[in-house]
Amino acid sequence: MEKEHSMEREHSIEKEHSTDKYVSPLSERYASRQMQYIFSPDMKFSTWRRLWIALAETEKELGLSQDGRPVITDEQIEEMKAHVDDINYDVAKAREREVRHDVMSHVYAYGQQCPKAAGIIHLGATSCYVGDNTDIIVMREGLRLLKKKLVNVIKELADFAEEHKAQPTLAFTHFQPAQPTTVGKRATLWMQEFYLDLEDLDYVLGNMKLLGSKGTTGTQASFLELFDGDQETIDKIDPMIAQKMGFAECFPVSGQTYSRKVDTRVANVLAGIAASAHKMSNDIRLLQHLKEVEEPFEKSQIGSSAMAYKRNPMRCERIASLSRYVMIDALNPAITSATQWFERTLDDSANKRLSIPEGFLAVDGILDLCLNVVDGLVVYPKVIEKHLMSELPFMATENIMMDAVKLGGNRQELHERIRELSMEAGRNVKAEGKENNLLELIAADPAFPMGLEELQASMDPARYVGRSKEQVEAFLREVIRPVLEENKELLGVKAEVTV
Repeated sequence: MEKEHSMEREHSIEKEHSTDKYVSPLSERYASRQMQYIFSPDMKFSTWRRLWIALAETEKELGLSQDGRPVITDEQIEEMKAHVDDINYDVAKAREREVRHDVMSHVYAYGQQCPKAAGIIHLGATSCYVGDNTDIIVMREGLRLLKKKLVNVIKELADFAEEHKAQPTLAFTHFQPAQPTTVGKRATLWMQEFYLDLEDLDYVLGNMKLLGSKGTTGTQASFLELFDGDQETIDKIDPMIAQKMGFAECFPVSGQTYSRKVDTRVANVLAGIAASAHKMSNDIRLLQHLKEVEEPFEKSQIGSSAMAYKRNPMRCERIASLSRYVMIDALNPAITSATQWFERTLDDSANKRLSIPEGFLAVDGILDLCLNVVDGLVVYPKVIEKHLMSELPFMATENIMMDAVKLGGNRQELHERIRELSMEAGRNVKAEGKENNLLELIAADPAFPMGLEELQASMDPARYVGRSKEQVEAFLREVIRPVLEENKELLGVKAEVTV
């Protein structure tokens, strides 16, 4: 596609703002301008016109003629190219009110601007030639934008994990304190989810194919008529159109439409990204409750209308909210794909107009939020240390028991005493509201030949995080940095929260 039609193009035309009709919050509050353009009428209908040009050029280059004279001329094609972007919406809308057919209305409107070419626009094609091929092109552009943002989320998480790779913190299983990990190691769990999404996205993006031009039931019968049954020439049509539109190939067979399983594949990628973002946002919300980690909070931001002291994790809550929508939305294309009848049915159309664009716009907003959150994520080491040290004696009991066995103790007997003393210390914390005194209880027990100072000296959190730091370093070195290097031209994206 020409440079001026890239998804980065900025539009200076201000759309009239109305307060007396519904406006989707996906465009009003969440999705970026770039993603909104990709699913805009300008993108859609200018792509229709490029497809009509590609078809006309292909037919001319393949020698379409009548009584020895070319059916399509260079002059007609140049006339069509001159009016790709200046779409006469008023003419198309007026015509659609008459004929109740969107494609034929735009064929008519384009023909009004291109009188010399009017008779050959859409020659041999059916509505799905422009409709379905444009849907594929638009989804490809949408996936490219999402890939750029996804790669940048991974980059920001990589930087965060590197910075905090050695910061011990309590791990949680069942949201109960468990063997310590590090802040950076936990971030690699979020990062790996997004990395898997990137693999899925790359696979789907790398396998996108155009429908091509196959006619009303996919048999290319109209081209058999146009080219007088020349099978060899007809075989060249789809590859030539694909090449002109920047694709490697078209689907080898189809009904009137491309397989709706393509939409299912795409929606599943969107849902996967949403699930990963939801998981990360939930973890951050829980950590913010613990006051260990906090999402960005602006100087003038209000957390609550009633409780002025509050710092609610609104960005992460919004991530979770939008993600839930996208995961449910993925059912739409799956059900649509399953219920297509034979070569074509139209019960997909209204559903696709909603489910595909809104899924993309929502994920676009989700990734912008993820970029904003991770870029400004605040870590509170002192709070983390306080929580860790209050639980570490419990975590250290296995090491204490092993040390006591080395000094001559009985493993089974020591295990029972550790269990009893741990339960007593737990009761002191929960029932009495006291500090964890497990180390004092162990030091006072004659079964353990070590004093309190010796036990306290062993409470270095770094001793209990296993290979967390080394795992972060290996994951970044062997998995993430090669991917970031491969996609370095996509790096540098920043995002702001609109509302």
